[in-house]
Amino acid sequence: MRKHIETIDWGRYLLLFVAVLPLFLFRDLTLDNELRYLSIADEALREGHLFAFYNHGAAYADKPPLYLWLVMAGRLIFGGNLTGLMVWMSLFSVVPALMILRVMNRWVRPTVESVSARRAAQLMLYTSVYFIGSAVVLRMDMLMCLFIVLALHTFWRLYSGVAQAEGRETRDGWLFPVWIFLAVFSKGPVGILVPLVSIPLFLLVRKKGKTIGRYWGWRTWGVLLGLCAVWFGAVYVEGGTAYLDNLLVKQTAGRAVDAFHHKAPWWYYGVSIWYSLAPWSLLVIGVLGWVLWSRRRRTEAGELERLFWIVAFSTLAVLSMVSSKIQIYLLPAFPFFVYGAVLAMSRLGTRRWMSWLVGIPAGVFVLVFPGLFAAERFLPELPLFGSLFIPVGGAILSLAAAGAIVWLVRGRLHTAITTLAGGWLGAIFIISFAVPQFNGHIGMGDVCGAARTVGEAAGIENYYTYDIRRAENIDVYLGRPVELIDSAEELAGVDRGIVITRKQRIGNDSTLTRVFAGQEVHRVGNYAFGVIHKNDDER
Repeated sequence: MRKHIETIDWGRYLLLFVAVLPLFLFRDLTLDNELRYLSIADEALREGHLFAFYNHGAAYADKPPLYLWLVMAGRLIFGGNLTGLMVWMSLFSVVPALMILRVMNRWVRPTVESVSARRAAQLMLYTSVYFIGSAVVLRMDMLMCLFIVLALHTFWRLYSGVAQAEGRETRDGWLFPVWIFLAVFSKGPVGILVPLVSIPLFLLVRKKGKTIGRYWGWRTWGVLLGLCAVWFGAVYVEGGTAYLDNLLVKQTAGRAVDAFHHKAPWWYYGVSIWYSLAPWSLLVIGVLGWVLWSRRRRTEAGELERLFWIVAFSTLAVLSMVSSKIQIYLLPAFPFFVYGAVLAMSRLGTRRWMSWLVGIPAGVFVLVFPGLFAAERFLPELPLFGSLFIPVGGAILSLAAAGAIVWLVRGRLHTAITTLAGGWLGAIFIISFAVPQFNGHIGMGDVCGAARTVGEAAGIENYYTYDIRRAENIDVYLGRPVELIDSAEELAGVDRGIVITRKQRIGNDSTLTRVFAGQEVHRVGNYAFGVIHKNDDER
């Protein structure tokens, strides 16, 4: 029986993976981060760097090496095949997400006996906007989140006696600091902050403060300091004092105290969590409020539920005190918010008002399909009906939402959650096949491909970008360096080359009008390019 359940579980994880796979096959790399990581990896391979990274000669100490190593490995395996590289890099976003689902599911299995409740919990977490968003973008956040979850799960095994009962206490005792280091080595200080704050706080709440040293003792600190010493030593050898200072001071204390990127007020996550956990935020926060409102319900909570709530709240509190904030930074708290709510519902039972908190987003999703027709009428520039995939995906979501409402009326909350989440994933899968028509708006692969074709035909090897942020990384597509132009004077000084700019600049910039005079302007998605060859007649 247990083997049969495991088979079903693996089949479900495979379906969850397949649901987002077309996105990686068909979409372009984004300019802000994904293309930059690839450009940094290319530069590291050319220069032979493993610990000190540079982006077009400028030190890039923003992120630890682990994820960039994975990008470098993908480049070595797939070479210039960007589709293969995209799928390779996606594995380190979506697979960690699925592993988190598996760990959390096994973690709560002794407490949440209902299979339907555990399935609903997995789907709630997976389909939360910023969780599934983190699973389909090429970033290191989900990898860090996995190692944090593994570290906290290992702590629980030691705390609850499971590790001792299985004869794995020594193994888990060493794994605990290794997971924490890998979390830090994936993204940075948040990897240690979450367990370092939440575990002692949990032990103090449980009046077991004297046992903190059992988990944060000489072995944990010895492993962490030893591995960090090796890492920082290698950084010093490759990058010198300036790079090490950038890594340890500017990228930690700088971001924490007075951020130079993503600066936001302390209450930022109190607002963003409502849409970050959508469409389940009403239910999760509603259950949380229900537990906190009643002292009796709060005091009856089991130790695992307490741990989950403490991890969720302490992570939110600590990250709220850090100056640099964006929605995805709160990712490590999401599994514990969702599963904390599921543990509370399993302990206290479901209530009718919970159906309303699921029914509201379901009602919104029912309107998606008819809303597409309204959007087509009032926003005709959007190619929503350029293929059948978008309306079909919208219809699937609306039908699933209607089905979820029917289940809610019948009092089947978990079935309703599963139905709505399944419709959401089905819609993502179908709509993914329409992504190629939007690639000109997502990234610069299409415009660079067209520009390269024109450049090769005209014998032009110089490429410029005008007023495009972070465009230096399109060397990945063009196979050669790109010169960034930010002023009209620099643009006027170009004698021969291809200039890529934003489409809205065409016809609205007098300098562009002059330099492109008499030349064909090619428009591709959000971008456009033209050929400049002022001196050709003189030759």
